[in-house]
Amino acid sequence: MGSSVRELAGATPATRDRYVDLLRVASLGAVVLGHWLMAAVTPDGVGNLLAVVPALQPLTWLLQVMPVFFFVGGFSHALSYRSLLRKRPEGSEDSVYSAFLRARLQRLLRPTMVFVLVWGAAALLVQLLGGGGGLTGVTLRMVTQPLWFIGIYLAMVAFTPPLLRLHERYGWGAFAGLAGAAVAVDVLRFAAGVPYVEFLNFAFVWLAVHQLGFLRADGRIRLRRAALLAGGGLVTAAALVALGPYPLSMVGMPGEKVSNMAPPTLALLAHGLWLVGAVELLRAPAARLLERPRVWRTVVAANGVAMTAFLWHLTAMFGVYGALLALDVDLPEPASAAWWTQVPLRLALAAALTAALVAAFRTFERPAASTPVQGHGPLAALGATLCLLGVLGLSMVGFGGLLDGRTALLIAIPVSAPAAVAMTLGGWLLVERAGRRVP
Repeated sequence: MGSSVRELAGATPATRDRYVDLLRVASLGAVVLGHWLMAAVTPDGVGNLLAVVPALQPLTWLLQVMPVFFFVGGFSHALSYRSLLRKRPEGSEDSVYSAFLRARLQRLLRPTMVFVLVWGAAALLVQLLGGGGGLTGVTLRMVTQPLWFIGIYLAMVAFTPPLLRLHERYGWGAFAGLAGAAVAVDVLRFAAGVPYVEFLNFAFVWLAVHQLGFLRADGRIRLRRAALLAGGGLVTAAALVALGPYPLSMVGMPGEKVSNMAPPTLALLAHGLWLVGAVELLRAPAARLLERPRVWRTVVAANGVAMTAFLWHLTAMFGVYGALLALDVDLPEPASAAWWTQVPLRLALAAALTAALVAAFRTFERPAASTPVQGHGPLAALGATLCLLGVLGLSMVGFGGLLDGRTALLIAIPVSAPAAVAMTLGGWLLVERAGRRVP
């Protein structure tokens, strides 16, 4: 592992934007750390530290960094799709689309499929043996929640070609159109009371952030624009929270009537703008730091296992709490002095267990060898859609109640865990089929 990382780092082309790789790792790492810190587990259940101590909610303006990951995704998707277009034979854009989907989704979905199958088998065994109560039941329900991010990311990959064409034609206007649609959705939601319209912002808000990645790929977010994004986004987000119906927290809170996250709001979009501007302002000093061989090797190593760590970090966290309860270790009242004293130990144990899980499953994150394909675009699009619906459904329903027919509403349709798993696996097989090898 060490030698391969050293070789990969040493073979990095001079033209590679190393800062993008750092942002990808740092954003996922911040999400993992945030989840570990926010969990308020007691023998009676699992709560949210931000609900226990509302004064900590402003920290979400720093720790809610998913917009940065989606921004980086837009940058990478633009470069990848354009590279395939330059290499394609004349008249084979359908093949390019399926090859693009397969290449972008392979490294994402292979570790996800393993996670789903391992947890599905474990959940089935636990419930067949009559378990599933207490912390085990909470774990079965919550361990799939981070999959919502993968569902959104799948949509971004699937919509990259048409949105990239819009970007190439309209530039900042394409971003403004998506942002304007997000504004219209919130007006209809809060001012006109139109039911269900808020769910459209799962697309408009996140795709607007993704569109900023296209602009970054074309070098159209320079220092002045970055400063405008950071300052304007921060002021707008603060005004919306202070004067509008938006909560302070940029992550979902238990029992709240309005969430900035699910579905996303205009306040979250403004938050994303300030984060994108802020990280762009830091690009030059970070790039100088990444020229150091040891720093760059660390980023390369982390990028190679980042998705696996993200998928399994809640498993590790609940495993640590389960072990502490099994050993009769006292779990102090959340936010008490004893609780804060115990935080470093819990974080260290969660990090160690995550590292062990990464060691066990990291092989599934390694990219497969690139092969020529003769693609089938519609089949690939259908597969991506099924994967998207499957992982979103699974993030909502979890593995609790697997044998009881428990369901969750996904776009007004009840979805069970077995159905979600079937959609995810079926979609992945279709994407693979659409990108089959040239005979």
